[in-house]
Parts: sequence; C-alpha cells; structure tokens
Amino acid sequence: RYSPLRWLRRAGRKPGTPLSSQRSVFRTLFSATALPSPPYLVITGAAGFIGSALVSRLNRRGHHRLVLVDEFGHPEKDRNLAEKRFALQIPRVEFPDWLEAHATEVDLVFHLGARTDTTEFDRAVFDRLNVDYSQRIWRCCAQAGLALVYASSAATYGDGKLGYSDDHARISLLRPLNPYGDSKQQFDVWALENTETGQSPPFWAGLKFFNVYGPNEYHKGRMASVVWHAFGQIRETGSVRLFKSHRPDFADGQQRRDFIYVRDVVDVLEWFVDHRAHSGIYNLGTGQSRTFLDLAKAVFHAMELPENIVFTDMPEDIRETYQYFTEASMGKLRSAGYAAPFRSLEEGISDYVRNYLLSGRIY
Repeated sequence: RYSPLRWLRRAGRKPGTPLSSQRSVFRTLFSATALPSPPYLVITGAAGFIGSALVSRLNRRGHHRLVLVDEFGHPEKDRNLAEKRFALQIPRVEFPDWLEAHATEVDLVFHLGARTDTTEFDRAVFDRLNVDYSQRIWRCCAQAGLALVYASSAATYGDGKLGYSDDHARISLLRPLNPYGDSKQQFDVWALENTETGQSPPFWAGLKFFNVYGPNEYHKGRMASVVWHAFGQIRETGSVRLFKSHRPDFADGQQRRDFIYVRDVVDVLEWFVDHRAHSGIYNLGTGQSRTFLDLAKAVFHAMELPENIVFTDMPEDIRETYQYFTEASMGKLRSAGYAAPFRSLEEGISDYVRNYLLSGRIY
C-alpha cells in the first residue's frame, strides 16, 4: 500500500521538510502519526486564487485529505495557503508522474491550475501549460477511473455572437478572441471528442468560469479582478478609472459582465465532490450580467465613500479582443441539481471589501 512517508524517504527527503523550491517533491504538514490516509482530493493551482479558496472551503467542511499542486516558493502566492491543512504538496512539474504512479490513492482531481494571462500571445506557452498538461491529467484519470473537474473559461465564447450556452452541440462553433481562450476551447473540444470515443474519466466536469472576483487574488497583478483594482485606486486616489467604450452600441461604463464571487464558485466546486451524476461542460456564472458602472458604485458604497468615476481609453493591446458582454446560461447546472443561490454583485463586493480587502485577510 502506498505510503506518503515512504515516497518522501525514496525521494531523499525527511517528513516535514519545508518546501523551498520547485525541485522539492512535496511536503507534509502532518506528523507521521497524524498524516491523513487516502483517498485524497487533488487540487492543481492550489496556491492560486480559486484553488486556495477551494482549499479553505474544503478545510471548513472537514476535508484535510488534500494533495496540493502548484509552482510553490512564490511568497506572493504562498500566503494563500497560510494555516491551511492538507496532506501533501507537490510541484506542478512532478505531479503527472506522481498521479500516474499513485492514482489508486486519489478520489477526485480538481484541475484548476493554468496560464491565465489574456495578454500573453505566445501560443506555445498555452499549448504546453493549458493543453498538453491538461490532456495528460485527463488520460491518467480516464485510465485509473478517477473523477476530474477542470477549469475552462468564458473566454471561449469570444465576442458572444453565438451566445453563452454550454450546450455541447455548440461548443465546437465557438471562436475565442485570444490565445488563452483558444487553449481552453481546444481542450474543451478535445474532451468532448474523447468522451464520444469512450476515452474519458468515469465522471468529469469542465467549468466555464465567468468573471470571478474575491479574496486570495492579491498576487494576480494586472489579471486581478476589476473589483480589486477599483479598491486599490479608490484607496490611493479617491477615484476609479473605468475603460471608455470603443463601440457605438455601448456607452462608457455600460460594458457588461457576469461577475461571480469566488465563494460562490467554490460552493459549486465542493458540490461536485458529492454529486457526479452528469458529466459535461458547465457554465459557472450567476446568470445575470452587470455593468462596470454598477461594480464601481458598489465598491464605493462598501468603502462608505462618495462616488468619483473617471473614464480612460482602453489599452490598445486588448482593445480588439475585449469582451463587451458576457452572461452565463445557467440552466444546465441547475438541471444537474445545483440549487443554491448566487450572491448579488453588491452582496459579494460588500463581503469582499469589508471582510477581506480592508484588512488584507486571506480566505
């Protein structure tokens, strides 16, 4: 029977050794007598935004049998895992080999790790990190009979001309606007093709995340949510800068997105731990688009400050690939049995600002 401690010794490491670089195999936060036994839930991208929030949610529900996968050793992300409880921590580059060797110890893989920079245009980066890597994880789960939940993206919908339906018959028709969206689209199509030929995990779900915001995104810089940027601008200057519209059919500030709070996202992810009846691709938004003007006003209200909104030109490097409207069709997830309500934009921003941004707390 596989023992995590035996793996550590075979790798030449002592139990409890701190993980100081990606070259480390993994670490355990438990003593030899307290190490949780399999089966494990695996979370890739575990030190990132959504991944670390999922770790927190699972911890709060008593799940400590977690294997965390990421590129560790980055202080700006490592604090997302402060005080979290888990069994093993494995560097991203080591994980596929580990999973192939120890799949019998795993129950479910949450594959949330990816390159998410929408301003990156080197397609080779996305092929390696978002497509090839994900395909290897899929194949291992299929061969070993493991459940898989992976992160797709609303970026696959492109300019929205084909709507925002997660109907499988429409997936192959989508045309994303950037290489990041292309990589997610490529994997979605590949997943459906493999399912048709019987080469899929026994249960799988690909979740098209819409505009997620909330605690633990502090390390994301330019790719952090508009809520995070708005809060920082207000605190520094007393005003918020929103992009002007460069389309005649949208007024300044009236660009609309389906904004979803990360605590709602991880509610859905946790739901899939116990509900695995219907494999497929699912939208994950609130089902209601809101304007950026609504968002800015909600941040000012949460901070109890007067509104001061300034419009600026959109950067040219994203102007041609910018989504002016997104709104998730949520019927499929609801039909699968997920019934919990989603927070309104005002409710989510209020919680985020007052309980996390103002104090710098981690979720």
